[in-house]
Amino acid sequence: MSIQIFAGKGFDTQKAERFFKERRISVQRIDTLKFGISKRELESVVAAVGMDAVCDRESKAFRESTICYTQNRDIILSGLIEHPQLLKLPIVRCGKLATVGYAPDTWQSWIDQQKIK
Repeated sequence: MSIQIFAGKGFDTQKAERFFKERRISVQRIDTLKFGISKRELESVVAAVGMDAVCDRESKAFRESTICYTQNRDIILSGLIEHPQLLKLPIVRCGKLATVGYAPDTWQSWIDQQKIK
């Protein structure tokens, strides 16, 4: 399986890319702030980690957005797709597996279980 990193400009994104580069694992980097994330990709990540994990509820942009006032899953997904700056990044995907943020222990377990080739 291949690795996708939905990336932003943060330090955690750089650390995630370095983690895989040091292990000679190729990644597909998607600049989420520039190109966004598709509905199917976001739904896949939410299925793996949960809605709360993907929302950057600590950011000022999220607190000022209208989606912070709703519990409706479809409205939140639409808001995150329309405004990818509200996502917590990096999002790292390996098939149906996903993490949000810097998670080297989880990525190493994927490698150890040979889910990444």
